[in-house]
Amino acid sequence: QPPAFGFLFDVDGVLVRGSQALPAARRAFRRLADGSGRLRVPVVFLTNAGNCLRSAKAQELSQALELQVSPEQVILSHSPLRLFSQFHQKCMLVVGQGPVEENAQDLGFKRVVTTEALRKAYPLLDMVDQSRRPKQLPPPTTGFPTIEGVILFGEPVRWETSLQLIIDVLLSNGNPEAELQDIPYPHLPVLACNMDLLWMAEAKMPSRFGHGTFLLCLESIYKKVTGQELKYEALVGKPSTVTYQYAEYLIKEQAQKQGWNVPIRRLYAVGDNPMSDVYGANLYNNYLKSDQQKQLQAGMKRSPQAAGPQSKLRENCKDLVESCESILVCTGVYRHNAAAAGTGQERTAAFHGHRDCCWDPSLGQASYIVPDVNDAVQLAFKKEGWS
Repeated sequence: QPPAFGFLFDVDGVLVRGSQALPAARRAFRRLADGSGRLRVPVVFLTNAGNCLRSAKAQELSQALELQVSPEQVILSHSPLRLFSQFHQKCMLVVGQGPVEENAQDLGFKRVVTTEALRKAYPLLDMVDQSRRPKQLPPPTTGFPTIEGVILFGEPVRWETSLQLIIDVLLSNGNPEAELQDIPYPHLPVLACNMDLLWMAEAKMPSRFGHGTFLLCLESIYKKVTGQELKYEALVGKPSTVTYQYAEYLIKEQAQKQGWNVPIRRLYAVGDNPMSDVYGANLYNNYLKSDQQKQLQAGMKRSPQAAGPQSKLRENCKDLVESCESILVCTGVYRHNAAAAGTGQERTAAFHGHRDCCWDPSLGQASYIVPDVNDAVQLAFKKEGWS
């Protein structure tokens, strides 16, 4: 029978650990696929990773899961930025790792500048690393474009350089060579992707610093220097509601392409991080059960990205799903005594979410806690009456 439900799978800590596929993930996808390897249920891979192209992530997942994954099934942390067309013609400073210029262009941004290009144009700005300090006074820079906004794709390699240059751009209104007169406020638009404080890799220590840690540093430095709060024009990636609505749109598009004409009524979001996967799924579940403004006031102090992009998606996604249930697995960031799995009542001791997310303990509690992703699929199948 055509499925009336779909899955949103996190990747790191759920399907893979670093570059290694988890055995439970392959078992889960053998359950999800038919004899010819075609998925029987619409699936979107919803990850806060953003240091690669969507096509590259799809190829990685295909190899890891031994199943054909298309780029249209992958949502990276920055994927919803293709909806922010009001910034696509502006000259944007892009920060992160991997093919940041290609990612920006793929999302629709026409004019981008990297931190490396900015550092080379203004070498006197990057002074923390003494080995990189200019030995001679460089000639004046000419012809470098005025920067009109900043895109934070993910944590960069050299944090000290990126932190310094971003602050310089914000304080100078996009012209770092100009002498500072008055600090402009509000500052230039800042678009940030991926708010994860921590993520799980192969290391024995429980978690690695994520982009949320870099954002925390940037926000603290900006406030310390200016006395003002750093503001975001967009915060995308989990747990933002626009990311989940984009995922819902792709789930329905996938079902339509497969010829499954039964409306999708339920989403099952499977993740390992209470502060992004569970919080985001529960926040979106609240969004589905209430009007947009009421939901945003309950979950986000500031969410300027909601009005424009979400209204665009809503036009193409008029019949919203009824629910988005969160399933937490114990193979990544979250670790839990297997004997207590399934209660969903545990709370994270420290708030690891982003500054602009109001911490509501109920939003951090998963609908279900299971040992691994294969158990998550079995649970959803049982609820849906599937085998």
